[in-house]
Amino acid sequence: MMPTPNDDLQQVRARIAATAARMIAQDGADYATAKAKAARQVLGVDRPSPNYLPDNIQVEDEVRRYQSLFGGPARSERLRHLRMRALEVMEQLADFRPYLTGAVLNGTAGEHDDIHLQLFADSAKEVEIYLLGRNVDIDISETPHFKGGRHDPVETVSFLWKRETVHAELYDMNDLRGALKPRSDGRLQRIDANGLRTLINNEHNMEDDE
Repeated sequence: MMPTPNDDLQQVRARIAATAARMIAQDGADYATAKAKAARQVLGVDRPSPNYLPDNIQVEDEVRRYQSLFGGPARSERLRHLRMRALEVMEQLADFRPYLTGAVLNGTAGEHDDIHLQLFADSAKEVEIYLLGRNVDIDISETPHFKGGRHDPVETVSFLWKRETVHAELYDMNDLRGALKPRSDGRLQRIDANGLRTLINNEHNMEDDE
């Protein structure tokens, strides 16, 4: 049932965020699907008011909290493994200015997560030809532009790299300037190979100090 006017809106959002986070961590659901399902569970309606829905940052924080409680060492090993594989791919694709995004970057990646990259080239065909020339089987799809719905979706190539799935969004070089702008909340939105290498080394050093 829908909350009464006396219900605390923030508490409802928190419950939806926690429920969505569990779906993401356990089942690999995407954020939009998880929030929609969680809202139905918490509120009992199919189309709740947008005011009741938490934003992705709140859900991301809940995913991180869930994993800290239930993930254990295996989750940390999985994250490190994905970051190492991502770095290998980025080094192979260095000519296309690769940046890592998504759960592997923000630290919430689990067993169901793939590697998400953003590449910047004069033409998407350059990337496709490069991969096909190295006998890499690719699937082609589209992904919403990181600048929002006002911009056309971008072509995305998906392929396997040492048994891990990589989704590489193919942007024009002109998009690179917009990609480097920091998020208003200060969180990393994307990181290049040097930044990822530093992140991996810093986390390894922290583990050695414990």
